[in-house]
Amino acid sequence: MSGRPFKVLENEWIVLRDGTRLAARMWMPDGADADPVPAVLEFLPYRKRDGTSVRDESTYPSFAAAGIAGVRVDIRGSGESDGVIDGEYTPLELANACEVIAWIAAQSWSNGAVGMMGISWGGFNCLQVAALRPPALKAVISIASTVDRYNDDIHYKNGCHLSAQLSWAATMLAYQSRAPDPVLVGDRWRDMWMERLANEPFFMEEWLAHQRRDDFWRHGSICDDFSAVEVPALVIAGWADGYRNTPLRAVEGLGEKAKAIIGPWIHKYPHFAWPKPRADFLNEAIRWWNRWLRGEENGADELPQVRAYVLDAVKPAAWRDFDPGFWVAKQHWQKPQFQAFHADESGGLRAGARAGNTAARDVYLKSPLDTGTASGEYFTLKPDAEMAGDQRIDDAGSLVFQSPRLDEALDCLGQAVLEITVSCDAPWANLAARLVDIHQDGTATRVAFGVLNLAHRNGNAAPERLDGKAKVTLVLDACGYRFAKGHRIRLALSTAYWPMILPPPFDPGLTLDQASLELRLPLLGAFEALDMPQPANPNPLPIYKNLKQSETRRKVIRDLNAHRTDYCIYEDTGLNEHPETGLAARQVRDEVWSISPDDPLSMTGRSSWICEMQRPGWSVRSESTASISCTETHWRISATVRAYEGEAEVFCKDFSSEVPRDFM
Repeated sequence: MSGRPFKVLENEWIVLRDGTRLAARMWMPDGADADPVPAVLEFLPYRKRDGTSVRDESTYPSFAAAGIAGVRVDIRGSGESDGVIDGEYTPLELANACEVIAWIAAQSWSNGAVGMMGISWGGFNCLQVAALRPPALKAVISIASTVDRYNDDIHYKNGCHLSAQLSWAATMLAYQSRAPDPVLVGDRWRDMWMERLANEPFFMEEWLAHQRRDDFWRHGSICDDFSAVEVPALVIAGWADGYRNTPLRAVEGLGEKAKAIIGPWIHKYPHFAWPKPRADFLNEAIRWWNRWLRGEENGADELPQVRAYVLDAVKPAAWRDFDPGFWVAKQHWQKPQFQAFHADESGGLRAGARAGNTAARDVYLKSPLDTGTASGEYFTLKPDAEMAGDQRIDDAGSLVFQSPRLDEALDCLGQAVLEITVSCDAPWANLAARLVDIHQDGTATRVAFGVLNLAHRNGNAAPERLDGKAKVTLVLDACGYRFAKGHRIRLALSTAYWPMILPPPFDPGLTLDQASLELRLPLLGAFEALDMPQPANPNPLPIYKNLKQSETRRKVIRDLNAHRTDYCIYEDTGLNEHPETGLAARQVRDEVWSISPDDPLSMTGRSSWICEMQRPGWSVRSESTASISCTETHWRISATVRAYEGEAEVFCKDFSSEVPRDFM
């Protein structure tokens, strides 16, 4: 690697005011004490030693070679850091981050300017920390993140209960049950491990205590006060990920302080993400940091406010290596103009003003509760079956409206909006809407989707019963998409979208007034063509020694005798050894969701994890399981944690609780 020489400091201690030691891995440019440098902080619970080391080693060496120090810190209670985690994006976590930023700025090698960066958790907390305005923080890069913790994360979506909430609670229970590395912390490792195991929370208990958008979710949701963020923010996401709404919401809320990049990607950094094409994130980021942490006049502040990849009639596939499309630039983002579509009397979807008889045309819809098995994951880590599949499977249980073949291509960028009048014979129900591209051979590609718990039709803070008819507005997730000439546009509506969202306690179906339906698609409008630079290295991730092969299985089982559908996920990372530290790690996720197509109270979910760490003469393992089921009035959740040193069980703990359902 050319550029400035640097060294890697494998573990440095940052001591907080309360005496807690946080563990940091640092990439330090040579000569920084004599010629101070800016620094970039990434602050995560995902373990620098084994959890994020691969991606860290693909990123921070390039920063250091450009004269920018990388500081990758494990938050309290994770990795080799002291203490116990207390939740997600808590006031303590954010206060600790502010302390770390001040510590960095005070070091002799620092020029006093700090940036903060991250994907997912680190993308969330860098925006949240920016809203707290620590003096040394000068800019952020936030990838696959949110500005609204309630509506655009893995917990709830417009009042619908995401199954990803249990999956993520199980993931964090597994992650936080891992031991620190004795090579770094010495003989304290066992005491630290036991403290974590004894005191770590089961996050699901807290999250289920807040089923509406209350102060718990408003904390850390910068959309409630965008003005609190005063530093420049580069906000990045991918269309294949669940956090696709954030870049456009950020530029709309933060104004000229924000720049957005949206590619075709899953939940990964853009320089090694799928589907391709990738983006040259490393040089993009270095330019950003040099502008705001060094004051270099390099034009980063003059970049287009929005750069987006518009997918061009893509098809589902077992592995989405490359998605066809084209890059566009919008120098100044403005909310788009819309093309309206309405349902005609024959059930078609027609562009233009509503025509013909406008009297109510009611139709009853009651989808099988296992409608949605082609939805894919909420946030995707691989471009395989985690991505949405051919939608014809789910369209069979849906009410569909379809346009004639298009005479010319229709280009969209933004969030589609559906308005429709509904009623039902229960206090509430869920409504899912999918925007689908129908290819000439019949293949159905999901372009965008949205879900709404009808009790939340007037807001998420105070859900209310649905009595009588109500006109509702459902805003679908953002998309950048070209519907090709000769294709059809399909709107698919369903009362279930399982396992993406969990069902209400009753299954009344919905009455929908087709005459009231209006679908508004966001038009791309004028744009500048963009040649987005690609990474110089097509495979930037380091390769570790593989001791056991990885394995992935994902399948849907429909048991006709038991009248049950199972959605099964199995992910084994394989056992991989770091070539320098000798630490080998493996994680296994085994998850099953089950439901009877006509019984919402039959819904169950179970997510089990095994986490192994080993090196010669030392091995530890944790096994954890989180589960959910329900009654008409309550959610039932439970979890178990077992820890082993060698083959001897050294810890066990169980969680169990019932939480009242709150209009959900």
